[in-house]
Amino acid sequence: MSTGSANVPGGLGATLAPETVPAALDLPELIPARMLNEFVYCPRCFYLEFVHGQFAHSADTLEGSQIHERVDKESGDLPPAADEPIGETAPKTPVDGAPAVARSVYLAAPQLGLVARMDLLEADGNRVTPVDYKRGSAPEQPGGAWEPDRVQLCAQALILREHGYQCDEGVIYYAQSRARVAVPIDADLVAKTLAYRDEARRVAAAGQIPPPLVDSPKCPRCSLVGICLPDEVHFLAQREQGERPQVRRLLPARPDDLPVYVLAPGGSVGVTGDQLYVAVPDAPRQLLRLLDVSQLNLFGNIQVSTQALRKLVDRGTPICYFTFGGYFQAMTLGLGHKNVELRIKQFRTAADAAASLRFARRFIAGKITNCRTLLRRNATDRPHEALRDLLDLRRRVAAAQDTASLLGLEGNAARVYFQNFARMLKRPKGADLGTFDFQSRNRRPPRDPVNALLSLGYSLLTKDLTVILQAIGFDPFLGFYHRPRYGRPALALDLAEEFRPLVVDSVVIQVLNTGEIGPGDFLTRGPACSLTAAGRRTFIQAYERRLDTLIRHPLFGYTISYRRVLDVQARLLAACVQGEFKEYAPFVTR
Repeated sequence: MSTGSANVPGGLGATLAPETVPAALDLPELIPARMLNEFVYCPRCFYLEFVHGQFAHSADTLEGSQIHERVDKESGDLPPAADEPIGETAPKTPVDGAPAVARSVYLAAPQLGLVARMDLLEADGNRVTPVDYKRGSAPEQPGGAWEPDRVQLCAQALILREHGYQCDEGVIYYAQSRARVAVPIDADLVAKTLAYRDEARRVAAAGQIPPPLVDSPKCPRCSLVGICLPDEVHFLAQREQGERPQVRRLLPARPDDLPVYVLAPGGSVGVTGDQLYVAVPDAPRQLLRLLDVSQLNLFGNIQVSTQALRKLVDRGTPICYFTFGGYFQAMTLGLGHKNVELRIKQFRTAADAAASLRFARRFIAGKITNCRTLLRRNATDRPHEALRDLLDLRRRVAAAQDTASLLGLEGNAARVYFQNFARMLKRPKGADLGTFDFQSRNRRPPRDPVNALLSLGYSLLTKDLTVILQAIGFDPFLGFYHRPRYGRPALALDLAEEFRPLVVDSVVIQVLNTGEIGPGDFLTRGPACSLTAAGRRTFIQAYERRLDTLIRHPLFGYTISYRRVLDVQARLLAACVQGEFKEYAPFVTR
């Protein structure tokens, strides 16, 4: 983290009653000293890391990791402590020569309920001084150290005292200013540190994530800002009270890493150092940096080495498997997200018919709105009757009293929309009369080129949302609208509803109207129609371009890519499920 200090919400020194801990949340007995630093800096950030187990790197954290490389490697010996604990006023033990130095020392203090990996310890007899390395600059304020850093250092000192060492001073080394700042471990700092510890335990056990900081200068440099979404969550919570606070774009418009697709039969994927290599027949081997890969997507029988599999799993990079025809079939990931709390609330919501219906209405209202917008923008002759029908159906969706009624309204809206879908298609020059003659939506298998494109696009979209939901901590197979069915990612299908027209249908219209995909890109065998290998590659490229397209967010006003929008919407869905605001807001364009 960077600079600043935070006020702890609630009263300092609050005690933790055992009955306040939910039975489903078995919190660790020991709080890491680093987590106390996070709590003082931002209680919400602490909760995301300590309770939900979420973390993301930024330029600052990567730079901090490089600074820590010297002290992260365990070395040196820590002399044994005195037989009896020594207080802060005990006499120092003189020792000839320079103090002994130990690096990356891991110690726990069960009585205090604290644990820490200490960067560096300087031992002069029984007197030990912890030295904590920080990447930033020392502040120009009394004490010369940031409050979160002082608390973290004090926690380390208290751990050393519990082990019998004398520790009346610590040092914080700020790498940017190359300053060693001495911090006395006095009674006031000790009392403050223990109070923060107690309050951190209370917040962690409460089972409710703290609210985001409001317009805080800490947020832009926080590595978790894309997970926390402080301004977006605050905006939606305040909007329900009639206010519309300004939203800053604190996250990059586009992610740095991108999906990789391997389509060629007989291909293989391996790893060399920190690079992934893809080998396909009759083509040179391609090398990709692992940090640039967000997903590995395999179509058909593609071999993946055990070494590559382990590297990808260690990095949290999913491997997605598709059939030759493009159906999303399976996914390989590590042990999964640690955010048990979100899944508990997701299951409770799914079991509550009224709560599930509230989310389902919002998903379908967003879908109908975006279908209507697409027709209004792209139909060659505007279908006024269809637009009126969709508007009426959207209004009726908001008043649907049960899932059966909602299913009927969605079915009617889909019928109206797809009856007019062909109005958005231009016949390619030189194409046979019936080549792209779209009559209705059909699948399993798709029976015409347009439906083949729609099916592949919906499969790709479902895959992307399944990956995102899994990364956030959801169970993607338990939805609020689509009911559970073996092997079907129901929640991903729920969230896909509002994005089908904006992402997939838009791509289908574009590739057909521009001639990017033509009649020669399809194969017909019996009643089934599918894409050729070249056609599938072209469509996937167009789909990825669409996700990379920048768009102005209709609620927040900043510009981000559709790929980023998918992630933001899924995280806002998580925030709503966890009770941070009442109504989920679907993503709709104007």
